[in-house]
Amino acid sequence: MVEYGKILVFVMPIFLTLIIAEKIYGRYKGEDTAPNMDTVSSVSSGMVNSVKDVLGLSMTLISYDWIASKIAIFHLEASFLAYIIGFITIDFYGYWSHRFSHQINFLWNKHAIHHSSEEFNLACALRQPISSFVNLFTFLLIPAALLGVPSKVIAITLPIHLFLQFWYHTKHIKKIGFLEKIMVSPSHHRVHHAINPEYMDKNHSQIFIIWDKLFGTFQEELASVPPVFGITRPALTWNPIRINFQHLWLLITDAWRAENWKDKCIIWFKPTGWRPENFEEKYPVHKIKDVYAFEKYGTQHSKKLMFLAMIQAIITLLFISYLYNSIAIIGLPNVFVYGAFIFVTVYSYTELMDTRKISLFWEILRFAFGITIIAYFGDWFSMNQLFPYANYIIIGYLTLSLIATVYFVSVNFEKEKVVVP
Repeated sequence: MVEYGKILVFVMPIFLTLIIAEKIYGRYKGEDTAPNMDTVSSVSSGMVNSVKDVLGLSMTLISYDWIASKIAIFHLEASFLAYIIGFITIDFYGYWSHRFSHQINFLWNKHAIHHSSEEFNLACALRQPISSFVNLFTFLLIPAALLGVPSKVIAITLPIHLFLQFWYHTKHIKKIGFLEKIMVSPSHHRVHHAINPEYMDKNHSQIFIIWDKLFGTFQEELASVPPVFGITRPALTWNPIRINFQHLWLLITDAWRAENWKDKCIIWFKPTGWRPENFEEKYPVHKIKDVYAFEKYGTQHSKKLMFLAMIQAIITLLFISYLYNSIAIIGLPNVFVYGAFIFVTVYSYTELMDTRKISLFWEILRFAFGITIIAYFGDWFSMNQLFPYANYIIIGYLTLSLIATVYFVSVNFEKEKVVVP
């Protein structure tokens, strides 16, 4: 928990700097691929995902340690060779877990958030799941376990492997020459994120593109077929927490409505998108039929609302940075209280971004939650030791945030809409 928090404190500024640089470069080139509201939603998704991971809100059914203890043929030291073997094995593991997430109905729920952006930019790389509470795929690390790769090597290599997948979420890098044959490139990954029929369920590799070529899922980006991004059942919300559970809710309701027990059971394991016979007519859900002719979500909004959303995201990042820097000081179980506050915060301001009036309820709840924390602990998780007036600053922020939410809801989110890049 503490170690991963420290890693994120180091990594977050790098990611944010690159996201801002991509935005500036896109505006300079006249090809802005990172609309502000979409970026705020993506960054917010990354925040709640990182909080979930730091707090350890997930479990592994079968641990790597246990597998290695039972089947290891060799016992490697934590050497350079062990890290190379571990990295390649994790990439193999990543290919198959990624592919299964696309092809099995109930597994798609944890991955849909990553594809939910209708843009393709560095920020959308941060759209990671909070709904993956159980890791089912540790068995895919069996090759590393057989060779006796130490669990310490796997634990260190996993986050590095994840962070290395950030850079290729961009439209500004076209091709990377010879490396296209070896590495996953932005071109390869644009294909993966596209909803064009030619590109669906292709290029699942994460670092080495060889897995797709080996297992028959490779597709080159075609000059004649520009990728269109998103998911065929669009999320229609900026709220990353709701996106995380949309597909699961559809599966639950379809299973409940199914007239026979066979459909109730098999719906979870069928190919992604499968529904019982005639359900598309009886219980239709919004689906993109023509990928070249649909309106992207939320392209119209007021400048004031966009500005508020950006301010809220920045302040939430500051809250999270303090959490990650102070986990040892905050201690258990208080870090979970802090994490809950972050989740309510993101839920509140992203509901406001959706211009949903219920956002006022969530903001009132957040205000009461924050004031209760300060009243109960006497300050904001020992922050007064660093900033003598921290209590007043946080109370002032919560008050202004509530007033802003009341304003937007009471004026019906400014009926005069404007298109904002």
